[in-house]
Amino acid sequence: MRNTISRRDFMTALAAGSAVGLSPLGALAQERPQQFQPHELLDSGHRFFGTISRGLASVVEEATRRWGQPNAYVLGQEASGAFVAGARYGEGTMYTRNAGDQKIYWQGPSVGFDAGAEGARTMMLVYNLPSTQAIYRRYGGIDGSAYFIGGFGMTALVADGVVVAPIRTGVGARLGVNLGYLKFTDQSTWNPF
Repeated sequence: MRNTISRRDFMTALAAGSAVGLSPLGALAQERPQQFQPHELLDSGHRFFGTISRGLASVVEEATRRWGQPNAYVLGQEASGAFVAGARYGEGTMYTRNAGDQKIYWQGPSVGFDAGAEGARTMMLVYNLPSTQAIYRRYGGIDGSAYFIGGFGMTALVADGVVVAPIRTGVGARLGVNLGYLKFTDQSTWNPF
């Protein structure tokens, strides 16, 4: 179910945007996204991950316990590989309750005691996002993986108080721990830096 914007809110955003030289859509994009309830995330995750989502409820519950309710989430797919140094590339859609949905891409390098390759469906929970444009930056963190054939896990990446918690279910073989970051962009690129 989508929230709609009232004519009054649209006119207010239009006036505010015009006053500072923004388009109406630009003014609306600066609005802080509203939070999602855990059952909404579970419903969306079950539809996205399908039959392999048995562990999703416990992972979302743990993320909610740690960081509260997210005000955006991303559904997408990604591929990664590493042998000491590695890279990850992905694409998907970021969903918000009241600030619109947008196509998003991510890529990033990693380095550590890590080897293997994977393809994954990914749900990223985003916490404390002040506006939809604030997602476009680098988020650093530590990631650990240990699985053969398939796996399901969560990690956390942080930048300036915004937390991005990727929940991945993948196919491949991966073992190790690495340090890296993800850079979110509005266009696809092969440059992980």
